[in-house]
Amino acid sequence: MIKQQTSTSLIFCVLMDFIGYASYALPVLGEFGDIIWAPISALIFFRTFGGWKGAFGGLFNFVEEILPGLDFIPSFTIMWLWQRMKKPQQRITTIKINGR
Repeated sequence: MIKQQTSTSLIFCVLMDFIGYASYALPVLGEFGDIIWAPISALIFFRTFGGWKGAFGGLFNFVEEILPGLDFIPSFTIMWLWQRMKKPQQRITTIKINGR
């Protein structure tokens, strides 16, 4: 079994955070747009980062997008940075051969 974590692009993360910031462009209508964007963003977050970090981050991302005034938090970019700050030996791909 090969357990491999795909690398997420910083550009993708910044773009996702930028979409979340877009609600500031339309002050009143933007908050209604967050009702639609929050669950979509949370699902994308979970699918992008996976595991417990993706689940916890997706929940945090949902709350951050749904509550008014918290859209400034760059949750995708923060997770990207967190993943890059791991020790190098923690980022090594695990390979399991024949169930060993």
